[in-house]
Amino acid sequence: MIKVVLVLMLCLAGQAFSQIDYGNALTKSLLFFEAQRSGKLPADQRVTWRGDSAIGDGSEAGVDLAGGYYDAGDNVKFGFPYAFAVTSLAWSVVEFGSQLQAKNELNNALAAVKWGTDYLLKAHAGPQLLYVEVGDGNSDHACWQRPEDMTTPRTVYKIDEANHGSDVAAETAAALAAASIAFKSSNAGYSATLLSHSKQLFDFATNNRGLYQNSVPVAGAFYSSSGDDDEIVWAAAWLHRATGDRAYLDIIGRGNPGGVRTMFSWDDKFFGAQLLVSKLIMEGVVPNEGSWAAYKSNADAFMCNLVQKGNGNVKKSPGGLLWFNQWANSQYVTSSSLGLVSHADHITAAKGAWLQCPGGTVSPQQLIDFARSQMDYLLGANPSQMSYMVGFGSNFPRKVHHRGASIVSIKANRNPIDCKGGFDWLNSGSNDPNVLEGAIVGGPDANDAYSDSRNNFQQAEPSIGGNAPLVGVLARIAA
Repeated sequence: MIKVVLVLMLCLAGQAFSQIDYGNALTKSLLFFEAQRSGKLPADQRVTWRGDSAIGDGSEAGVDLAGGYYDAGDNVKFGFPYAFAVTSLAWSVVEFGSQLQAKNELNNALAAVKWGTDYLLKAHAGPQLLYVEVGDGNSDHACWQRPEDMTTPRTVYKIDEANHGSDVAAETAAALAAASIAFKSSNAGYSATLLSHSKQLFDFATNNRGLYQNSVPVAGAFYSSSGDDDEIVWAAAWLHRATGDRAYLDIIGRGNPGGVRTMFSWDDKFFGAQLLVSKLIMEGVVPNEGSWAAYKSNADAFMCNLVQKGNGNVKKSPGGLLWFNQWANSQYVTSSSLGLVSHADHITAAKGAWLQCPGGTVSPQQLIDFARSQMDYLLGANPSQMSYMVGFGSNFPRKVHHRGASIVSIKANRNPIDCKGGFDWLNSGSNDPNVLEGAIVGGPDANDAYSDSRNNFQQAEPSIGGNAPLVGVLARIAA
């Protein structure tokens, strides 16, 4: 009986959301990045409830680190997931620039990438010097303040030739290389600058191997890296795509193909690297043999598991959402979906073979349709008929775990709200005074249940790393 009711609910949800406006969702997904901006805001800022903040970042070290994005509902700039978010945004533009243009969002997407890369260029303050965090997670989490009111320490943390961090250095190289491609046709000078920094960072990473949390333990407490093999091959793949230099292919060929992954995330980039190698195989740049074939077969196996035709299918909730992790599950859904739609178009462009899975053949259109089903769920076609994108539809999270959204805007009340005073807003139980449009919250649990509570940080907190891949997926399915 329960199964029958669930099927009926899903059918009703499908009818109610059969005309999802992906273009509107795309627009909102980019607005979220404007709400996450740190530093002095530009004249064309569209999220008007935000104000300038942290304009002195880096001053304690004598370097300008103002700008960039806050990570999630906090006011910290964590360099490792930050770089992955920028890579994902740039990848979205590289793959789906024409679709973004068709929806009049290409300029906004490029602006989102540039706000991210401008900061990364500042953070890369020397050939072997990269600032990888601004702010301290522990002191930040002990306060609940608008970014504009911050009184918490803005400590800066770095890696250099004596304090290694090849994982974050390589991911930052990947971000800048991908962004250099995104800007190549519209801003050649800026593209060249990005590529120059990317090459330096990649050399820094490969010549100084070591995990960044060993150099910056405070960062590892929040975003610990499981290894750097993935970032090395991921960055090399992007640098090859940006330059055509076969030296980067040699590095990939000698690198770790990664095996069959169980997720694609800010910490695990193997699936992304495998997809870029698969593209090279389909284009005839590298042979489908040896380690190259291993990259492709690993990517194929994970995609089969995603679309439920593999030997180790990814778990799905009863309502149909891919389920990876109880903490901010939606970020893994969006990143995996970006991989699926990108690969689908790679197959079509190269006239490559369709995906062969243990459960049957999967066409490029089926890959796109599966990604669409995941976006439909997040946008409201689910048993709760709730959109997990804030501000999209009429039923969406109203109590987001986000400091800026949850406290009255500084534009409405300029009286400073101190560290502890902000907790009255956190615990108020009232709806957010500022709608954090376009934010994808962590999402429901494995049984499709969601509690709209500001203290429910596992489900109610958005992040730039979760939102960035969404841009590309929405651009593709809105076409």
